[in-house]
Amino acid sequence: MPSAQSANELYNDKPFFELLVNSYQRIVGKPLVPDNRDEQWLYESAPFAVVAHNSNPDPIFIYANIAAQRCFGYDWKEITSLPSRLSAEPINRADRQILLDRVKKHGHYSGYCGIRIAKSGHRFSIDDGCVWQLIDQDGSMQGQAAIFSIPG
Repeated sequence: MPSAQSANELYNDKPFFELLVNSYQRIVGKPLVPDNRDEQWLYESAPFAVVAHNSNPDPIFIYANIAAQRCFGYDWKEITSLPSRLSAEPINRADRQILLDRVKKHGHYSGYCGIRIAKSGHRFSIDDGCVWQLIDQDGSMQGQAAIFSIPG
């Protein structure tokens, strides 16, 4: 992590925001947020969902903006204690792992489509999502992140 803060504080953590936006810019080649937008905007007001998980063998979500929390139906405390594999039903976890392995090998994957499951059991579709490696300025892999449009 870019700081000693726990996941419970990453929603307003400037170094983590910089990790998200800088790694996206370097790896995907375009900006994640419009100019002059900050971590508060990304967390509270972004019109798209952003999630991130750490690099543990069984990764845990460490970030989910408000849009993502609405999609998944978890609040901040709940989602930041959730293994990210549980965002997909068991039948879809193999495909999800193939995607994550592809991202690990190539740095990112754009155009991702898949089905995810909310806390309530409601299924929703992710269309044209992008998953990328969270690589810090020293070249260390800190996890992976994803951006997707809010299902409507």
